[in-house]
Amino acid sequence: MINFSIPPQHLSLQKRIQDFIAEEIIPLEKDPRQGPHGPDSDFRDELILKAKNWGLLSPHVAPEWGGLGLSHLGRAIAFEEAGYSPLGPVAMNVFAPDEGNMHLLEVVATQQQKDKWLRPLASGLIRSCFCMTEPSPGAGSDPSMLQTTATPVKGGWLINGLKWFITGADGAVLAIIMAKIPDVGATMFLSSMDAEGITLERNMDTLDRCFPGGHGVVRFTNLFVSQADVLGEVGQGLINAQVRLSPARLTHCMRWLGAARRAHDVAVSYAQKRHAFGTAIGRHEGIGFALADNEMDLHIARLAIWHCAWVLDQGELGLKESSRTKVIVSEALWRVVDRCVQVLGGQGVTSETIVARIFADLRAFRIYDGPSEVHRWSLAKSILKTKKVEEFA
Repeated sequence: MINFSIPPQHLSLQKRIQDFIAEEIIPLEKDPRQGPHGPDSDFRDELILKAKNWGLLSPHVAPEWGGLGLSHLGRAIAFEEAGYSPLGPVAMNVFAPDEGNMHLLEVVATQQQKDKWLRPLASGLIRSCFCMTEPSPGAGSDPSMLQTTATPVKGGWLINGLKWFITGADGAVLAIIMAKIPDVGATMFLSSMDAEGITLERNMDTLDRCFPGGHGVVRFTNLFVSQADVLGEVGQGLINAQVRLSPARLTHCMRWLGAARRAHDVAVSYAQKRHAFGTAIGRHEGIGFALADNEMDLHIARLAIWHCAWVLDQGELGLKESSRTKVIVSEALWRVVDRCVQVLGGQGVTSETIVARIFADLRAFRIYDGPSEVHRWSLAKSILKTKKVEEFA
């Protein structure tokens, strides 16, 4: 049976992160060193140093690499608190794509690859990107449509192709690249982003602005990668992708739960103070019911996350559980933040509070790491395959 109370060993960590976010990070939320493509490198370095001084840097990786070795349930608690500020996950080095890339490297990489790439990633010294998504007719939600190729040559491969929506590409030092070896299959490769043959063509202007480096379009032109640059086994790229993507969907849920909770707290405070028609607006059912619905959606989202984290801590997380949780949480949290904008009225669409920023950042959550429609389709296939329904005459 799952115990939904916070384990004692995580209570002190939760409080420490809450204090860190309140004292060190929230006061910096309007720092001008942020633009449409996230915090700049100097600002990120400053945030990373603050988390390091509090002993909160990269808490998800093993102590061997400088982290706290948190279980998935521990991550659920820590990442929610980090997400309470848009800058919290950046400061604690638990934001996408680096957090997922660190997890992938820790599970799949060789010792030499870990020493070269995981250690500086976990220390916050470098950033990384995960190059999988492609423009049409390439791979998006359907990874079998992968168009980027890795052609065998003496000593390794030459990679050619075009990727887009590559989060963090601008300023990344490491690229994890998914490419298709002819007659073999999808394979992951590691490369320095300054290698000859990699071009960052442009940054895409997107609704969100929270990811350092934004979202880039990256072209590979005869990029040479050696045998030592293969991440995992040759031809096992799609399998290894699930090592990263299934937990990463869950950690997205954890972080955005904290953001939605922040928006709700702002809306509650406003509903208590703002008066109309003779009383605080929160006492009107139209507002009070919206806040009540928020509480229920936040509760449901947290239960879904904790259940999935518990499953991960017991063993492998199935695609069904991953898809189900991603849809439940992303859509519940979107409803929460949308209601918060409505409760705030005109204030909700300005930068006077953090809510409008959370609204813009969180909207993409229903799309990245698989849009809700794709996960519903996957779930439907699973239901029709496994459920046996009795026929009635």
